[in-house]
Amino acid sequence: MPTHTLTPYVTPHIHHKHYAQEHDNENFSHLIGRDLEYFSQAGFDMEKITLKRNAPTALLYEDAVRNEGAIISSTGALINFSGKKTGRSPKDKRIVFEETSKDDIWWGSVNIKMDEHTFEINRERAIDYLNTRDNVYVFDGFAGWDPKYRIKVRVICARAYHALFMNNMLIRPTEEELANFGEPDFIIYNAGQFPANRFTKGMSSTTSVEINFKRMEMVILGTEYAGEMKKGVFSVMNYLQPVKFGQLSLHSSANVGIDNGDVTLFFGLSGTGKTTLSADPRRLLIGDDEHVWSDTGVFNIEGGCYAKTINLSAEKEPEIYNAIRFGSILENVVYNPLSRVPDYNDVGITENTRCAYPIEFIPNAHIPCSVNRQPSNIIMLTCDAFGVLPPVSKLTPEQASYHFLAGYTSKTPGTEDGVLEPIPTFSTCYAAPFIVLPPGRYAEMLAERMARHQVDCWLINTGWTGGRYGTGKRCPLAVTRRIVDAVHSGELRTANYETFDTFNLQIPTAIEGVPRELLNPSLAWPDRAAFGREVRKLAGMFQKAFALYEKDVEEKVRLAGPQL
Repeated sequence: MPTHTLTPYVTPHIHHKHYAQEHDNENFSHLIGRDLEYFSQAGFDMEKITLKRNAPTALLYEDAVRNEGAIISSTGALINFSGKKTGRSPKDKRIVFEETSKDDIWWGSVNIKMDEHTFEINRERAIDYLNTRDNVYVFDGFAGWDPKYRIKVRVICARAYHALFMNNMLIRPTEEELANFGEPDFIIYNAGQFPANRFTKGMSSTTSVEINFKRMEMVILGTEYAGEMKKGVFSVMNYLQPVKFGQLSLHSSANVGIDNGDVTLFFGLSGTGKTTLSADPRRLLIGDDEHVWSDTGVFNIEGGCYAKTINLSAEKEPEIYNAIRFGSILENVVYNPLSRVPDYNDVGITENTRCAYPIEFIPNAHIPCSVNRQPSNIIMLTCDAFGVLPPVSKLTPEQASYHFLAGYTSKTPGTEDGVLEPIPTFSTCYAAPFIVLPPGRYAEMLAERMARHQVDCWLINTGWTGGRYGTGKRCPLAVTRRIVDAVHSGELRTANYETFDTFNLQIPTAIEGVPRELLNPSLAWPDRAAFGREVRKLAGMFQKAFALYEKDVEEKVRLAGPQL
């Protein structure tokens, strides 16, 4: 009768169900080492909590499944849920009013003041909550691919989901970089499962997302939506890059030509095609959302992508679809409970379904996500549901500044109950919720860099033509891609142009492969009188929205907008 002997190759937790957890606790707690004093001074009870620093993806999967109700999808991605909040809470964002930054901040509805004492109360509340958790996760990573301008970011949180999210979105350090990480430049205390006290001075709800530039810290209470951390880091970069480094941070995607090495920046709000158009088989992706235009070139702020997944398909967006695998996080996505197959068309939880994945999951990503070359082209994207703006216009430097400050796109009917006509959306610098300094400061830096490097700027409308939403049709994606190709090939630099009245835009008279009537909206509309009314209507909206910035810009920029 054979003798059964215990071999070292048998999975350890078969012999002891807590083996893996105990090994994790020992292995990842000691990595903190010299940082123990920092955590103790910050108020963490090191005798009660287990700190897991830069834990591997598999461990975070296990903890999320074991403790948070997460699911592993059929393709290996982790499906997790953010609870009540499924999007950002801009009305609950606060900036601490303190002497080191108060004169730089663009105070108002975007950056609401908070006093230092209230911040200290909320910070203490967050740490007290984290001290009640069995596991506290720490992720140390970088924001910014250029070592000259990057910052060290530390995330401290109580959910494995949040730790994995920031592992994907920040730039992951090598073992050597982690060993020599030192003191972080910016710290996020995420106690989002625990509410803010509504009776604390300055609190308007149980949610609070606050940044203190003197302490270089962020505190999150009352929201588990992971995107708050991502945009918190972006807000900090929108402050530090211009103020400390003298560089221009931008809400944009960017790519670089494989053959020529030419760089293009794409500005645009949600739904304009920023992510779709920057994914080009003839070009490498530098990044899809946040960049810095530096003195030496362009670099991505992030180490990953945070893509919308609503109506996602392999046919429409194969790169994103194929990136949803082990290591990715699907956020608030409905799935088949039997097969674990995600249903990207189901908006039962939210329309804002997302996937966060490392940028290396994109086959044509340019790694490292930095280029030492100045941009050749800037493309400003808009989705005009009024059917007024041309599919492409060449902007003067003054028009570029005007449209950058205006940041126009439109919402279409059906997005909200009772919406019967297109709604204009003006988001300055194409990034209003994340702007920290006055918009004019970013616009001046953009204009100076465009002039210094002789960058061409184009306004591309991916919205409606031949009529407004409901009567016209959306500009075909194939046409828009052909226009972008004409930008990159230099074809539009040598094209003939005519003036589009009221908005005074220069539009090409011909592009190979694009019908003539599409290029000039006045030719595409069968009802000329209706077209004229829509032009005047949209021009008036522009003028009303731009009034906020008129006193801060030169007259030549004011005059670069539509004239009635």
